[in-house]
Amino acid sequence: MSDVKRGREFLHTPGPTNIPHRVLNAMHQPAVDFAAPPFFNMARGCFEDMKPIFKTQGPVFIYAASGHGAWEAALTNTLSPGDHILLPETGNFSLKWGMMAESLGLVIEHLPGDWRHAIDPDAVEQHLREDREGRIRAVLMIHVDTATGIISDVPAVRRAIDNANHGTLLMVDTIASLATVDFQMDAWGVDVALAAAQKGLMCPPGLGFTACSEKALRAGQSARLPRNYWDWRERMSEEQYIRFCGTAPEHLIFALREALNMLAEEGLPAIFARHHRLASAVRQAVEVWASEGGMAFNAVVPAQRANSVTAIRVPAGFDGEAVRSLSRERFQVSLGGGLDRLRGDVFRIGHMGDLNDPMILGALAGVEATLQALKIPHGRGGVTAAIDYLVAH
Repeated sequence: MSDVKRGREFLHTPGPTNIPHRVLNAMHQPAVDFAAPPFFNMARGCFEDMKPIFKTQGPVFIYAASGHGAWEAALTNTLSPGDHILLPETGNFSLKWGMMAESLGLVIEHLPGDWRHAIDPDAVEQHLREDREGRIRAVLMIHVDTATGIISDVPAVRRAIDNANHGTLLMVDTIASLATVDFQMDAWGVDVALAAAQKGLMCPPGLGFTACSEKALRAGQSARLPRNYWDWRERMSEEQYIRFCGTAPEHLIFALREALNMLAEEGLPAIFARHHRLASAVRQAVEVWASEGGMAFNAVVPAQRANSVTAIRVPAGFDGEAVRSLSRERFQVSLGGGLDRLRGDVFRIGHMGDLNDPMILGALAGVEATLQALKIPHGRGGVTAAIDYLVAH
């Protein structure tokens, strides 16, 4: 077989996701004066148009950074050294956010998890009730943990905080959920929401976002963690150089502008419905693959399976990384691998952003061919089940 590859690779990693041609073309232009009115007005429109994506009336801040930068911005703008944080564990990214917090001098109080279930709101409420001194200043919540394919219930965690009559901030990582499933920052009582551009927003990696409530802004007035680059107070300025803390990332803003136009054209309800439909087709295929025993969803509870990414466990004695490697090298379908304690145990199919039916079916066909080639025990006909679902829905 020739090493030359034709056609296109099917990108189904859970980030970065496929970048639409319109977004790519929007970046294909010369650099401009970022202080001049055309760019100034376009960039200001991006700040404003991100608000309905988060469903907030509060300010949104845009950073030339990855999602990890948005994590740090959320922490440094609201907290002080020695503050306690409650961290419900749902997977690799909840732990990584906690490790960042510890490196900044914050104290983590863990709610352990098995990486197969969502956050338990009752456990959050009980832990906060026991915090009679009010040490805990923030709850760090991952809406969709990309490593485990699990979605947690944001309103339920908000109710847990309220039931405990606790004044903690609720911070929510929406990196793998924003513009894929419903997220209502203001209505759900979220104090800080953060995201990144390379998933549901269909942009290249390189932009991070934080949105904050009035309560979070007030907390920022007394916060003492270092925050020069991340500082919300500085970035409230209308001056472009100050708002971006340096030269604006022009071409990433060009991309964001076009992506926001595309999201507005489709509309959030239709976007959420599309993600649910495509994710359901993937789940139909996985159900068939798992019917022979051995393979399984990582997320045990069906209602906790995310519409943006599916993590699939391979049978004992097989290697999820081998699935990922052969799928990419032979069948040109790029998948996500297992992270940290799940490495080798799972592979992940990303299904968020700029996707349609044939793209999902092509990816599923590549995965099913990979399972067959590796002789991994699985039920045959997963692609057919996905087709049947899409035809009926």
